[in-house]
Amino acid sequence: MENQVVFSPHLTSRNAINANGEAGHLTTTGALTYEVEKAENDQYGNRVTIVKCHGKVTSETGWELREAVKPLLALGGRIIINLGDVNYLDSSGLGALVGLKLSAIKQGYCILEFANVTPRILELLRVSNLAQVFSSSERPSPRN
Repeated sequence: MENQVVFSPHLTSRNAINANGEAGHLTTTGALTYEVEKAENDQYGNRVTIVKCHGKVTSETGWELREAVKPLLALGGRIIINLGDVNYLDSSGLGALVGLKLSAIKQGYCILEFANVTPRILELLRVSNLAQVFSSSERPSPRN
């Protein structure tokens, strides 16, 4: 993948992709790390951005994920949040993910998807009746 930005807990400030597609500045607490990658456009020509999350998405770190993803929503296309390496998600972290999903729906020209949702997170979604929100029922359509 090209244009990869890696966020590491050993650094206090990093570059992130902002709404103009340029590198921006972001500070994190270190309990959550993530990588933002621009992937090749999908079959419909949509811009594809992958956000790979690692660690904990909690009340202390959910804002970091929101701050990284929200500017990407304005760019349109598909944003895939990979949760495969998330080892803990609390109710605030879940709220951050739901908020991002709702923001993407409100934007109208952005598809936000969740990939590699762990069994533990799936169970949390099932218990909270939010599994439908996180399902990949959306079909990508031609748009940028």
